[in-house]
Amino acid sequence: MQAHQDTLFLRTPRLDATDPDGLRTTLRDYFHATFSRYEQLFEVLTCDEAYYRKPISLRHPLIFYLGHTATFFINKLLLAGLIDERINPRFESMFAVGVDEMSWDDLNESNYDWPSVQAVRDYRNAVRSVVDRVIHTAPLAPPIGWTHPWWVVIMGIEHERIHLETSSVLIRQSRLDYVRPHPAWEPCRDTGDAPDNALHPVAAGVTRLGRRRDDPIYGWDNEYAQREVAVEAFQASRFVVSNREFLAFVDDGGYANEAWWEDEGRAWRAWRTGDGHQTAHPEFWVRKADGWHLRLMLEEIPMPWNWPVETNYHEAKAFYNWKAARSGAPVRLPTEDEWYRLHDAAGVTEVPPNGAARANIHLDHWASSCPVDRFAHGDFFDVVGNVWQWTETPIYPFAGFDVHPTYDDFSTPTFDARHNLIKGGSWISCGNEATRASRYAFRRHFFQHAGFRYVVSDTPATAPNVYYESDRQLSEYAEFHYGDEYFGVPNFPKALAQIAIEAMGDRPARRALDLGCATGRSTFELARHFEHVTGVDFSARFINAGVHLAEQGELRYTLPDEGELVSYKTRRLADMGLDAVRTRVDFQQGDACNLKSVLTGYDFMLAANLIDRLYDPAAFLKSVHERLNVGGVLMISSPYTWLEEHTKRDDWLGGFKKDGESWTTLDGMKAILGEHFRPLGAPRDVPFVIRETRRKHQHTVAEVTLWERVR
Repeated sequence: MQAHQDTLFLRTPRLDATDPDGLRTTLRDYFHATFSRYEQLFEVLTCDEAYYRKPISLRHPLIFYLGHTATFFINKLLLAGLIDERINPRFESMFAVGVDEMSWDDLNESNYDWPSVQAVRDYRNAVRSVVDRVIHTAPLAPPIGWTHPWWVVIMGIEHERIHLETSSVLIRQSRLDYVRPHPAWEPCRDTGDAPDNALHPVAAGVTRLGRRRDDPIYGWDNEYAQREVAVEAFQASRFVVSNREFLAFVDDGGYANEAWWEDEGRAWRAWRTGDGHQTAHPEFWVRKADGWHLRLMLEEIPMPWNWPVETNYHEAKAFYNWKAARSGAPVRLPTEDEWYRLHDAAGVTEVPPNGAARANIHLDHWASSCPVDRFAHGDFFDVVGNVWQWTETPIYPFAGFDVHPTYDDFSTPTFDARHNLIKGGSWISCGNEATRASRYAFRRHFFQHAGFRYVVSDTPATAPNVYYESDRQLSEYAEFHYGDEYFGVPNFPKALAQIAIEAMGDRPARRALDLGCATGRSTFELARHFEHVTGVDFSARFINAGVHLAEQGELRYTLPDEGELVSYKTRRLADMGLDAVRTRVDFQQGDACNLKSVLTGYDFMLAANLIDRLYDPAAFLKSVHERLNVGGVLMISSPYTWLEEHTKRDDWLGGFKKDGESWTTLDGMKAILGEHFRPLGAPRDVPFVIRETRRKHQHTVAEVTLWERVR
């Protein structure tokens, strides 16, 4: 156990307790322990400059991550209805998005006026008080499951534990003079000669992946449903690859030999060189006059050759290509299925609730890696803990996958064949991360506290197809936007764009904003007329479809036909005459009720079928003029389908009696927009059809209104 802590870092709690008061106490303790430990991580920084200087170009500066986990709590508690007002709208927009190098993440520093470190600390204190009050006073009827409002409380805590780890990596990538040793983050001091690695057989067998819906432990969306698979026999290295074992690859010129690198790995090396980084050895190795050293989170030490090497996927793949050529054996990384079979064969158990783990995991031992032969698991070592282990498997959804309604972009943006699963956890993996069922994936060029072990098998590594989008709601919208016309009703996003272009006339057509863009058809259609169009949607999985189209020119998805029968669809922008506008669009994730300040200065703005899905539509309308230039045009379409699941009854714009008279949504919009806008022409009806199955469709009529900003 850590010498600097009297107690173990609290484990992820069971949520099936029957005593509400006891469960409140458990969650309050779990929240405060996590919130404090995360803040303790930032105590290692030596100066304010360390918060604002990016550790790497592909990430925000650390000030973002200090604020991000706190704003996550507020944004999710609002969606769950556990609180009804924001603390700081500016922070809750600025710190909301930008952690996984998605193409819609805004990493341009000129678009950010970062607050002071003290301001963010003060904000965190305010958030701590709000979450504590929610846990203390909000109605609680246990158990807590997927659909329970309190699910987002645990979601926020587990989310912060993820960032405890990812932020520690960024701190490790920061300049050495920006960090200092800290008694709460003491590394292992045990180093020595590395053991010789060897292969050991793993018998064929059946393994099970996934988590049951009634599991009493919190899980992320990609863990639910279960998959049973028969795994062929293979051999696996007893140890994860040590620094000493990897040195042979470095000394043999492995980084310079193109033969060992795949095309994607070569592209990464070329980018690294252009970005001013070395590409001749692992990220955390440091060559000095007296030999190799290793950068830990807070210091550099002489190379501990018996610790695990830490690489990205490309380096791991180059190593095993080299090793396969030297040995003549079919060496590769394990698949996710094989890792689970290894886990079963080694007899690994979950982190115990009241004792130190038999693995370097959950901060039970040190704030660093340790020797690869310290923790035995059956005939193997470090099946879990010490470092994450790269696999050959891109993350994919299990059959029956469903997104959580308050966090639809945890997994879906990674179902792109570009994010590979890492398994087993590292020394700092805590909570959900340290459980067998967890499924985390990173871009293949990313660095985490991750290494690898290799396997030898004649069975090729295969992965389920992740190229056809099978998310039912996303597939419906993809077909709605890019698919066939039904019952003679014209394509709705295209029809809206045509109305907009006609209404613009000779007005300036430089920049347009498509708010609530969903999968992006109207964004592309508007780009026929405007110099540049930005599509914004709350759902990352929706805008990811638009991003994919802009990058690849086509989108594939499955379309429900009948029961379990589906059709496979491929839609191409070129077939719609939109291929030429791909470079004139971009997509961002955002909350229409709390947009980033940089989204302003537009000549046109479309809010399609959005107004009756907002949690605060009046707030949106009162501030929408700030996004448009004077003379700019706002277009709103909506069927006015007010539902309390989206908007509290008191916040509806219309659809009720007021002073004894019918008050419509159009009345409500006129009352709010009249201060800054004048109507352009009369409202018009525009129908649309959404296909659910081959024989079931929704036929709806939206009202379209146009408004010119006059002041």
